Amino acid sequence: MSTVPSADLPVFTDVLDAAARLRGKAVQTPLLESPLLNDRLGGRLLVKPEMLQRTGSFKFRGAFNRVSLIPEEERRRGVVAFSSGNHAQGVAAAARLLGVPATIVMPSDAPPVKTANTRAWGARVVQYDRWTEDREAIAASLAASSGATLVRPYDDRYVIAGQGTIGIEIADQAAVLGIEADDVLVPAGGGGLVAGVSLALAERLPGLRVHSAEPEGFDDHRRSLEAGARVGNDPAATSFCDALLAPTPGRITFAVNRALLAGGVAVGDDEVCTAMAAAFEYFKLVVEPGGAVALAAVLAGRIPVEGRTVVVVCSGGNVEPALHCEALRRAAAITAG
Repeated sequence: MSTVPSADLPVFTDVLDAAARLRGKAVQTPLLESPLLNDRLGGRLLVKPEMLQRTGSFKFRGAFNRVSLIPEEERRRGVVAFSSGNHAQGVAAAARLLGVPATIVMPSDAPPVKTANTRAWGARVVQYDRWTEDREAIAASLAASSGATLVRPYDDRYVIAGQGTIGIEIADQAAVLGIEADDVLVPAGGGGLVAGVSLALAERLPGLRVHSAEPEGFDDHRRSLEAGARVGNDPAATSFCDALLAPTPGRITFAVNRALLAGGVAVGDDEVCTAMAAAFEYFKLVVEPGGAVALAAVLAGRIPVEGRTVVVVCSGGNVEPALHCEALRRAAAITAG
Protein backbone atom coordinates (compact mmCIF):
# COMPACT_ATOMS: atom_id res chain seq x y z
CA MET A 1 0.00 0.00 0.00
CA SER A 2 3.09 2.22 -0.10
CA THR A 3 2.26 3.83 -3.50
CA VAL A 4 -0.68 5.70 -1.95
CA PRO A 5 0.03 8.41 0.66
CA SER A 6 -0.67 7.06 4.13
CA ALA A 7 -3.06 9.95 4.82
CA ASP A 8 -5.34 8.64 2.04
CA LEU A 9 -5.46 5.07 3.33
CA PRO A 10 -8.19 3.88 5.70
CA VAL A 11 -7.20 2.17 8.94
CA PHE A 12 -9.26 0.02 11.27
CA THR A 13 -9.93 2.84 13.70
CA ASP A 14 -11.63 4.67 10.80
CA VAL A 15 -14.04 1.74 10.53
CA LEU A 16 -14.73 1.82 14.27
CA ASP A 17 -15.38 5.56 14.08
CA ALA A 18 -17.71 5.01 11.13
CA ALA A 19 -19.64 2.37 13.07
CA ALA A 20 -20.19 4.90 15.86
CA ARG A 21 -21.46 7.54 13.41
CA LEU A 22 -23.78 5.06 11.72
CA ARG A 23 -25.26 3.72 14.96
CA GLY A 24 -28.98 4.39 14.84
CA LYS A 25 -28.74 5.61 11.23
CA ALA A 26 -27.83 2.51 9.24
CA VAL A 27 -29.55 -0.87 9.44
CA GLN A 28 -27.48 -3.69 10.95
CA THR A 29 -28.37 -6.24 8.32
CA PRO A 30 -28.49 -9.88 9.50
CA LEU A 31 -26.62 -12.99 8.40
CA LEU A 32 -29.13 -15.30 6.75
CA GLU A 33 -28.90 -18.96 5.83
CA SER A 34 -31.15 -21.54 4.24
CA PRO A 35 -30.98 -25.15 5.49
CA LEU A 36 -32.33 -26.34 2.13
CA LEU A 37 -29.65 -24.50 0.17
CA ASN A 38 -27.02 -25.74 2.62
CA ASP A 39 -28.21 -29.30 1.95
CA ARG A 40 -27.90 -28.72 -1.78
CA LEU A 41 -24.39 -27.28 -1.46
CA GLY A 42 -23.10 -29.70 1.15
CA GLY A 43 -21.76 -26.86 3.26
CA ARG A 44 -22.85 -23.75 5.08
CA LEU A 45 -23.59 -20.57 3.14
CA LEU A 46 -24.49 -17.31 4.87
CA VAL A 47 -25.81 -14.20 3.13
CA LYS A 48 -25.36 -10.60 4.27
CA PRO A 49 -28.41 -8.90 2.67
CA GLU A 50 -27.52 -5.26 2.08
CA MET A 51 -30.65 -4.71 -0.01
CA LEU A 52 -32.28 -4.34 3.42
CA GLN A 53 -30.09 -1.30 4.10
CA ARG A 54 -31.38 2.28 3.78
CA THR A 55 -31.76 3.14 0.07
CA GLY A 56 -31.58 -0.56 -0.85
CA SER A 57 -27.81 -1.00 -0.90
CA PHE A 58 -24.63 -0.86 1.17
CA LYS A 59 -23.77 2.55 -0.28
CA PHE A 60 -25.62 4.47 2.43
CA ARG A 61 -22.96 3.43 4.95
CA GLY A 62 -20.01 5.06 3.21
CA ALA A 63 -22.00 8.06 2.03
CA PHE A 64 -23.34 8.91 5.47
CA ASN A 65 -19.93 8.49 7.08
CA ARG A 66 -18.27 10.78 4.53
CA VAL A 67 -20.96 13.50 4.53
CA SER A 68 -20.99 13.46 8.35
CA LEU A 69 -17.35 14.57 8.31
CA ILE A 70 -17.95 17.73 6.28
CA PRO A 71 -17.49 20.74 8.59
CA GLU A 72 -20.71 22.55 9.47
CA GLU A 73 -19.61 25.78 7.79
CA GLU A 74 -19.07 23.93 4.48
CA ARG A 75 -22.31 21.95 4.44
CA ARG A 76 -24.44 24.80 3.12
CA ARG A 77 -22.44 24.66 -0.12
CA GLY A 78 -23.66 21.12 -0.60
CA VAL A 79 -22.23 17.91 -1.94
CA VAL A 80 -21.71 16.58 -5.47
CA ALA A 81 -21.41 12.91 -6.38
CA PHE A 82 -21.27 10.80 -9.55
CA SER A 83 -22.88 7.39 -9.66
CA SER A 84 -24.77 4.87 -11.76
CA GLY A 85 -27.39 4.70 -9.04
CA ASN A 86 -26.64 3.17 -5.66
CA HIS A 87 -24.05 5.69 -4.48
CA ALA A 88 -26.38 8.37 -5.85
CA GLN A 89 -29.18 7.23 -3.56
CA GLY A 90 -26.84 6.78 -0.61
CA VAL A 91 -25.46 10.31 -0.91
CA ALA A 92 -28.91 11.78 -1.50
CA ALA A 93 -30.30 10.08 1.62
CA ALA A 94 -27.30 10.98 3.76
CA ALA A 95 -27.45 14.60 2.59
CA ARG A 96 -31.15 14.80 3.39
CA LEU A 97 -30.64 13.40 6.89
CA LEU A 98 -27.85 15.91 7.52
CA GLY A 99 -29.56 18.89 5.89
CA VAL A 100 -27.04 19.22 3.04
CA PRO A 101 -27.99 20.10 -0.57
CA ALA A 102 -26.99 17.35 -3.01
CA THR A 103 -26.31 17.27 -6.76
CA ILE A 104 -25.77 13.86 -8.36
CA VAL A 105 -24.27 13.20 -11.80
CA MET A 106 -25.92 10.06 -13.23
CA PRO A 107 -25.82 8.33 -16.63
CA SER A 108 -28.88 8.90 -18.77
CA ASP A 109 -29.28 5.13 -19.10
CA ALA A 110 -29.21 4.43 -15.36
CA PRO A 111 -32.08 2.19 -14.21
CA PRO A 112 -35.14 4.44 -13.88
CA VAL A 113 -35.82 3.21 -10.35
CA LYS A 114 -32.41 4.45 -9.24
CA THR A 115 -32.80 7.87 -10.87
CA ALA A 116 -36.32 8.28 -9.51
CA ASN A 117 -35.31 7.32 -5.98
CA THR A 118 -32.34 9.70 -6.06
CA ARG A 119 -34.68 12.55 -6.91
CA ALA A 120 -37.17 11.35 -4.30
CA TRP A 121 -34.50 11.78 -1.62
CA GLY A 122 -34.31 15.44 -2.64
CA ALA A 123 -31.18 15.49 -4.78
CA ARG A 124 -30.79 17.38 -8.04
CA VAL A 125 -29.86 14.94 -10.82
CA VAL A 126 -27.59 15.99 -13.70
CA GLN A 127 -27.57 13.38 -16.46
CA TYR A 128 -24.79 12.58 -18.93
CA ASP A 129 -23.96 10.12 -21.71
CA ARG A 130 -21.72 7.44 -20.19
CA TRP A 131 -20.20 6.60 -23.61
CA THR A 132 -19.23 10.11 -24.70
CA GLU A 133 -18.91 12.21 -21.54
CA ASP A 134 -16.68 12.10 -18.46
CA ARG A 135 -18.75 11.95 -15.29
CA GLU A 136 -15.81 12.78 -13.04
CA ALA A 137 -15.02 15.91 -15.04
CA ILE A 138 -18.67 17.00 -14.91
CA ALA A 139 -18.85 16.43 -11.15
CA ALA A 140 -15.53 18.21 -10.55
CA SER A 141 -16.74 21.22 -12.53
CA LEU A 142 -20.00 21.38 -10.58
CA ALA A 143 -18.16 21.13 -7.27
CA ALA A 144 -15.63 23.79 -8.24
CA SER A 145 -18.29 26.26 -9.38
CA SER A 146 -20.40 25.91 -6.23
CA GLY A 147 -17.76 25.17 -3.59
CA ALA A 148 -19.51 21.87 -2.85
CA THR A 149 -17.72 18.82 -1.44
CA LEU A 150 -17.15 15.99 -3.93
CA VAL A 151 -18.16 12.65 -2.40
CA ARG A 152 -16.49 9.93 -4.44
CA PRO A 153 -18.20 6.55 -4.80
CA TYR A 154 -15.29 4.40 -3.66
CA ASP A 155 -11.85 6.01 -3.80
CA ASP A 156 -12.14 7.82 -0.48
CA ARG A 157 -10.74 6.86 2.91
CA TYR A 158 -13.96 7.56 4.80
CA VAL A 159 -16.29 6.06 2.23
CA ILE A 160 -14.26 2.84 2.44
CA ALA A 161 -14.40 3.00 6.23
CA GLY A 162 -18.17 3.28 6.15
CA GLN A 163 -18.46 0.20 3.94
CA GLY A 164 -16.11 -1.58 6.34
CA THR A 165 -18.82 -1.58 9.01
CA ILE A 166 -20.25 -4.57 7.13
CA GLY A 167 -17.09 -6.47 8.02
CA ILE A 168 -17.47 -5.61 11.71
CA GLU A 169 -21.06 -6.84 11.62
CA ILE A 170 -20.07 -10.08 9.89
CA ALA A 171 -17.47 -10.76 12.58
CA ASP A 172 -19.84 -9.94 15.44
CA GLN A 173 -22.75 -11.91 14.00
CA ALA A 174 -20.58 -14.92 13.21
CA ALA A 175 -19.38 -14.94 16.83
CA VAL A 176 -22.95 -14.88 18.12
CA LEU A 177 -23.90 -17.74 15.80
CA GLY A 178 -20.78 -19.73 16.68
CA ILE A 179 -19.61 -19.68 13.06
CA GLU A 180 -16.01 -19.97 11.88
CA ALA A 181 -16.10 -18.93 8.24
CA ASP A 182 -13.52 -20.08 5.72
CA ASP A 183 -14.12 -17.48 2.99
CA VAL A 184 -16.01 -14.25 2.38
CA LEU A 185 -17.00 -13.09 -1.11
CA VAL A 186 -17.84 -9.46 -1.81
CA PRO A 187 -19.04 -7.76 -5.02
CA ALA A 188 -16.55 -5.31 -6.52
CA GLY A 189 -17.04 -2.39 -8.89
CA GLY A 190 -14.65 0.35 -7.86
CA GLY A 191 -13.58 -1.78 -4.90
CA GLY A 192 -14.66 0.31 -1.92
CA LEU A 193 -16.96 -2.32 -0.43
CA VAL A 194 -14.51 -5.20 -0.61
CA ALA A 195 -11.68 -2.93 0.62
CA GLY A 196 -13.65 -1.88 3.68
CA VAL A 197 -14.83 -5.41 4.46
CA SER A 198 -11.36 -6.89 4.07
CA LEU A 199 -9.84 -4.15 6.24
CA ALA A 200 -12.30 -4.85 9.05
CA LEU A 201 -12.03 -8.62 8.83
CA ALA A 202 -8.23 -8.56 8.71
CA GLU A 203 -8.39 -6.98 12.16
CA ARG A 204 -11.33 -8.90 13.60
CA LEU A 205 -10.85 -12.33 11.97
CA PRO A 206 -7.24 -12.54 10.77
CA GLY A 207 -6.65 -15.46 8.44
CA LEU A 208 -10.14 -15.34 6.94
CA ARG A 209 -9.90 -15.28 3.15
CA VAL A 210 -11.74 -12.44 1.41
CA HIS A 211 -12.34 -12.49 -2.36
CA SER A 212 -13.70 -9.95 -4.83
CA ALA A 213 -16.52 -11.06 -7.15
CA GLU A 214 -17.22 -9.36 -10.47
CA PRO A 215 -19.08 -9.84 -13.75
CA GLU A 216 -17.14 -11.29 -16.66
CA GLY A 217 -15.82 -8.50 -18.84
CA PHE A 218 -15.58 -6.22 -15.82
CA ASP A 219 -13.25 -8.42 -13.75
CA ASP A 220 -10.59 -5.73 -13.44
CA HIS A 221 -9.94 -6.56 -9.78
CA ARG A 222 -9.30 -10.24 -10.52
CA ARG A 223 -6.93 -9.40 -13.35
CA SER A 224 -5.28 -6.55 -11.44
CA LEU A 225 -4.63 -8.79 -8.45
CA GLU A 226 -3.05 -11.37 -10.75
CA ALA A 227 -0.97 -8.73 -12.52
CA GLY A 228 0.05 -6.91 -9.35
CA ALA A 229 -1.01 -3.58 -10.89
CA ARG A 230 -4.23 -1.84 -11.86
CA VAL A 231 -5.55 -2.87 -15.27
CA GLY A 232 -8.68 -1.68 -17.06
CA ASN A 233 -11.60 -3.32 -18.80
CA ASP A 234 -12.28 -3.53 -22.52
CA PRO A 235 -14.36 -0.42 -23.38
CA ALA A 236 -16.53 -2.66 -25.58
CA ALA A 237 -17.41 -5.02 -22.71
CA THR A 238 -21.05 -5.27 -21.65
CA SER A 239 -22.90 -6.68 -18.66
CA PHE A 240 -26.33 -6.24 -17.13
CA CYS A 241 -24.65 -5.79 -13.73
CA ASP A 242 -25.07 -2.02 -14.01
CA ALA A 243 -23.74 -1.33 -10.49
CA LEU A 244 -20.34 -2.88 -11.25
CA LEU A 245 -19.20 -1.24 -14.47
CA ALA A 246 -16.22 0.76 -13.16
CA PRO A 247 -13.46 0.89 -15.79
CA THR A 248 -10.61 0.05 -13.41
CA PRO A 249 -10.01 -0.49 -9.69
CA GLY A 250 -9.68 2.67 -7.63
CA ARG A 251 -6.23 3.93 -6.71
CA ILE A 252 -6.88 3.76 -2.96
CA THR A 253 -9.12 0.70 -3.07
CA PHE A 254 -6.59 -1.32 -5.04
CA ALA A 255 -3.84 -0.41 -2.62
CA VAL A 256 -5.95 -1.93 0.16
CA ASN A 257 -7.20 -4.89 -1.85
CA ARG A 258 -3.81 -5.82 -3.24
CA ALA A 259 -2.53 -6.14 0.32
CA LEU A 260 -5.50 -7.95 1.84
CA LEU A 261 -7.49 -9.98 -0.68
CA ALA A 262 -6.98 -13.69 -1.30
CA GLY A 263 -7.99 -13.25 -4.95
CA GLY A 264 -10.88 -12.48 -7.24
CA VAL A 265 -13.48 -14.42 -9.23
CA ALA A 266 -15.74 -13.55 -12.16
CA VAL A 267 -19.17 -14.81 -13.23
CA GLY A 268 -21.29 -14.62 -16.36
CA ASP A 269 -24.73 -13.09 -16.76
CA ASP A 270 -26.45 -16.51 -16.81
CA GLU A 271 -24.80 -17.37 -13.49
CA VAL A 272 -25.94 -14.04 -12.07
CA CYS A 273 -29.54 -14.79 -13.13
CA THR A 274 -29.32 -18.18 -11.43
CA ALA A 275 -28.11 -16.48 -8.24
CA MET A 276 -30.91 -13.90 -8.37
CA ALA A 277 -33.40 -16.75 -8.63
CA ALA A 278 -31.74 -18.64 -5.77
CA ALA A 279 -31.85 -15.56 -3.54
CA PHE A 280 -35.56 -15.23 -4.26
CA GLU A 281 -36.29 -18.94 -3.79
CA TYR A 282 -34.23 -19.69 -0.69
CA PHE A 283 -34.08 -16.33 1.10
CA LYS A 284 -37.08 -14.45 -0.35
CA LEU A 285 -34.71 -11.64 -1.29
CA VAL A 286 -34.81 -9.39 -4.36
CA VAL A 287 -31.20 -8.86 -5.45
CA GLU A 288 -30.07 -6.63 -8.30
CA PRO A 289 -27.66 -8.17 -10.83
CA GLY A 290 -24.50 -6.53 -9.47
CA GLY A 291 -25.53 -7.38 -5.93
CA ALA A 292 -25.76 -11.08 -6.81
CA VAL A 293 -22.27 -11.71 -8.20
CA ALA A 294 -20.77 -13.04 -4.95
CA LEU A 295 -23.64 -15.46 -4.47
CA ALA A 296 -23.34 -16.43 -8.14
CA ALA A 297 -19.66 -17.24 -7.67
CA VAL A 298 -20.42 -19.68 -4.87
CA LEU A 299 -23.33 -21.34 -6.67
CA ALA A 300 -21.18 -21.69 -9.80
CA GLY A 301 -18.39 -23.36 -7.85
CA ARG A 302 -15.76 -20.62 -8.18
CA ILE A 303 -15.15 -20.96 -4.44
CA PRO A 304 -15.79 -24.41 -2.90
CA VAL A 305 -18.41 -24.60 -0.17
CA GLU A 306 -18.79 -28.36 0.34
CA GLY A 307 -17.76 -29.18 3.91
CA ARG A 308 -16.92 -25.53 4.53
CA THR A 309 -18.54 -22.24 5.66
CA VAL A 310 -18.72 -19.32 3.26
CA VAL A 311 -20.20 -15.83 3.69
CA VAL A 312 -21.37 -13.76 0.73
CA VAL A 313 -22.41 -10.12 0.66
CA CYS A 314 -25.43 -9.39 -1.51
CA SER A 315 -24.78 -5.71 -1.95
CA GLY A 316 -28.07 -4.27 -3.19
CA GLY A 317 -31.60 -4.79 -4.46
CA ASN A 318 -32.35 -1.75 -6.62
CA VAL A 319 -33.53 -3.54 -9.73
CA GLU A 320 -36.35 -2.76 -12.14
CA PRO A 321 -39.23 -5.21 -11.59
CA ALA A 322 -39.29 -6.17 -15.27
CA LEU A 323 -35.55 -6.94 -15.24
CA HIS A 324 -35.89 -9.01 -12.09
CA CYS A 325 -38.71 -11.02 -13.62
CA GLU A 326 -36.69 -11.52 -16.80
CA ALA A 327 -33.72 -12.76 -14.76
CA LEU A 328 -35.95 -15.29 -12.98
CA ARG A 329 -37.37 -16.49 -16.32
CA ARG A 330 -33.86 -16.78 -17.73
CA ALA A 331 -32.75 -18.78 -14.69
CA ALA A 332 -35.75 -21.10 -15.04
CA ALA A 333 -34.89 -21.71 -18.69
CA ILE A 334 -31.28 -22.51 -17.75
CA THR A 335 -32.46 -24.96 -15.10
CA ALA A 336 -34.86 -26.60 -17.54
CA GLY A 337 -31.92 -27.16 -19.89
